[in-house]
Amino acid sequence: MQQNRLGQTDIAISQIALGTMTWGEQNSQQEAFLQMDYARDHGINFFDTAELYAIPPRAETYGATETIIGEWFKKTGRRNEVILASKVCGPTAWCPHIRDGQAKLDQSNISAACEASLERLQTDYIDLYQTHWPERSTNYFGKLNYSHDAEQSFTAIAETLEALSKLVEAGKIRHIGISNESAWGAMQYLRCAEMLGLSRIVSIQNPYNLLNRSFEIGLAEIACREAVGLLAYSPLAFGVLSGKYLNHATPEKGRLSMFPHYTRYSNRAGTLATAAYVEVARKHGLTPAQMALAFIQQQSFVSATIIGATTMSQLAENIASCEVILSDACCSDIDEVFQQYPNPCP
Repeated sequence: MQQNRLGQTDIAISQIALGTMTWGEQNSQQEAFLQMDYARDHGINFFDTAELYAIPPRAETYGATETIIGEWFKKTGRRNEVILASKVCGPTAWCPHIRDGQAKLDQSNISAACEASLERLQTDYIDLYQTHWPERSTNYFGKLNYSHDAEQSFTAIAETLEALSKLVEAGKIRHIGISNESAWGAMQYLRCAEMLGLSRIVSIQNPYNLLNRSFEIGLAEIACREAVGLLAYSPLAFGVLSGKYLNHATPEKGRLSMFPHYTRYSNRAGTLATAAYVEVARKHGLTPAQMALAFIQQQSFVSATIIGATTMSQLAENIASCEVILSDACCSDIDEVFQQYPNPCP
């Protein structure tokens, strides 16, 4: 498995990262253990989690995923083999079970969240600690139509970065990343680090897939020129790009079958685009999932593609995508579909 450098650090991460958000909801601890064993044995050294998980977020499963990972570390003794990433929540009014719905990206919240994550993960440090989403009102989680509120009060990015930098100084985290951020937000983190002598962000975790290539508009250049590589999440668009939901199918235990309110990648244009991409994959002798993942992995601004699976067969197929090299003809066909359906599901 190819490894890529994490930002300007000396850390090498596998080009495929193991996503974990189903553990504790769609997957049991035993199933999660099997996934971690298989992933590690097949070259994946990068695991990504969050205090929020499992997904969908609810009080009963808050922190369950980190707890499962901690139990795996305890059982296997393989903590030193893993580059571990986790995240601290932004505002949680929609998750009242997390710090009474009053979470912010300030010193007290970040410190409390990190300490709790370390305890659940049964580790002394987290390799990459990320803000899960911004505190300010801006476009993320598929939101468009940006509306500026000059009067909004939010924790300044400099204060957030200072709080995270203190954790780096204390040895509780090694590096800092951001998630679901805008181009302005990414540049603010970089500017504050330079001006104030604080720790520099090394990554940005945003959605990126064949149905949503909006990262290419602005952020891709930042990722390359500033060495803040993309950790691409939702690479299969909630599994939609596998084609398994086409023709109104509802596969048993499929995420969208179980949680139909996740509609981000299921609009009409997205469905038409998915059908077209599935045909391209079949034309070139590829599975739709492997083509979609291989497309992401060949982008220069991507440091890792975060896969998630609920079955071992899905996990094996996704990991095998690292061996797929898309031909020029396949890339040309992908471009044709994109020209017909540009970013149908931002």
